[in-house]
Amino acid sequence: MKAVRFHQFGSPEALRYEDAPQPRAAAGQVLIRVAGSAFNPADNGIMAGTLPFPVTLPHVPGYDVSGTIHAVGTGVTGIQAGDAVVGFLPMVEDGAAAEFVVAPADAIVTAPSSIPLADAAALPSVALTAWQGLFDLGGLTKGQRLLITGAGGAVGGYAIQLAKRAGAYVIATASPRSRRAVAAAGADEIIDHTDAAVLDSVAEPVDVLFNLAPISEEEFAALVPLVRDGGIVVATTAWMTTPGDAERGVRTAGVFVRADRDQLAQLVALVDSGELTVEVSQRVWLSELPAVHARAAAGDLHGKVVAVPDAG
Repeated sequence: MKAVRFHQFGSPEALRYEDAPQPRAAAGQVLIRVAGSAFNPADNGIMAGTLPFPVTLPHVPGYDVSGTIHAVGTGVTGIQAGDAVVGFLPMVEDGAAAEFVVAPADAIVTAPSSIPLADAAALPSVALTAWQGLFDLGGLTKGQRLLITGAGGAVGGYAIQLAKRAGAYVIATASPRSRRAVAAAGADEIIDHTDAAVLDSVAEPVDVLFNLAPISEEEFAALVPLVRDGGIVVATTAWMTTPGDAERGVRTAGVFVRADRDQLAQLVALVDSGELTVEVSQRVWLSELPAVHARAAAGDLHGKVVAVPDAG
């Protein structure tokens, strides 16, 4: 089969589109013929060695997958060849930037039927991050006020949609480039962080602050006064400490996304009911994925990109 792999840690130049052994499904696993593999910035972090995931070289990136079941391992029930599925793969194992990938049977669910199968790869890890940050950690409920900083990315889009569905009031920061997408997701207020200070733009305290932006520790800490007494600050920025305020009872939590089959199935159901929109900005051939990694490393990648196996 064809796959994108890196044989040494480093920059995107280490990626190769090459022949690789086709994996086989072991007990409790399924073999998926890949329809789509979503690029995530963490793929570059793993390849650079800056994220602590002990992968074995050579390594295939891409932990979000959609495709069809090609074979099932022993002990797997309720799944059969030809089923369309979507899943969040273990980040320490070979990923979906290939024509085939193996996955734990308990990490996949039936794919949405209302969107192209390849596009479904844009759903799992980012939507789960939004869900777990807002509800599992943030405890967001109907009527609460939510501030999402850095809402213009993929996680932010899902977070806005899910929060609005839960009945929250959503304030989102975004750049002019992403303002339209943030508005389409349903934000009640949008703050252009390139033109206005967030501190001066939030009129009332918020119950939950959900940071998705690569801001400095000082900038992050400066936002904590916007959170009401007893509120919570949730962040995906694992490279720095999430600031809180113990004197006012402002708690903190960091999101380390985990596979959750039940949550992913609920997210799929929301897609098929029309309550959750999956946005894909670009599809590329699998052979073009190294260039996508390079664009991301250079800060020139916007929107969600899905790689599909090369034709022929």
